[in-house]
Amino acid sequence: MLAALRQDVRAALDRDPAARSALEIILCYPGVHAIWGHRLSHWLWHHRARLPGRTCAALTRMLTGVEIHPAATLAPGVFIDHATGVVIGETAEVGADVTIYQGVTLGGTSLDKGKRHPTVGERVIIGAGAKILGPITIGADSRIGANAVVVKPVPPGSVVVGVPGQVIARSQPPARHGASGHRRRAVARPRRNQPPVPAHPRRQARGTGRRLRRGSRHQATRRRRVAW
Repeated sequence: MLAALRQDVRAALDRDPAARSALEIILCYPGVHAIWGHRLSHWLWHHRARLPGRTCAALTRMLTGVEIHPAATLAPGVFIDHATGVVIGETAEVGADVTIYQGVTLGGTSLDKGKRHPTVGERVIIGAGAKILGPITIGADSRIGANAVVVKPVPPGSVVVGVPGQVIARSQPPARHGASGHRRRAVARPRRNQPPVPAHPRRQARGTGRRLRRGSRHQATRRRRVAW
């Protein structure tokens, strides 16, 4: 358990640019306090001391504003930033290195006593106010936008926004920009040892007519100069 506590402090240092030292995190971060309180209540819950575990969870909620059921599973490296209003249900499972912001709910949609809360994969970021409901799975390395309501499974490496949550693909390559900041247009380059493409007959006729008109104008100009 001591190694998990150290990893929780390290996670806060890595993911919060406002954190200055480990001592500041230990004393002033309610999200870290909530995770530590849950680890104690979770240990009590699984050692048949369920009433003390629930009591510890209730005290943690009063002190930090975060409600985590003692039976929920939180892997090492979970970081709850700002911590106010976070609710994690009984059968929820949160993977390693997950970041949760304020107002997030990992809740259920039924009254069954079985699995009814979400499973969150590793390295997922859940934005402020997001609601993930039901026994669904959030794939690893996904991002849940602020205030999104997710009720369907999310594949790994996805971005989810909106109500209800819509999956946005992350595989689009970034657009290339020139030095002026404008987008470059793709220019087709001719291949080597490729014969030139013949021009269209109408374009050839138009070009011939233009050359004839230019020649006649040039001859008329010369005649005026000679006459002058």
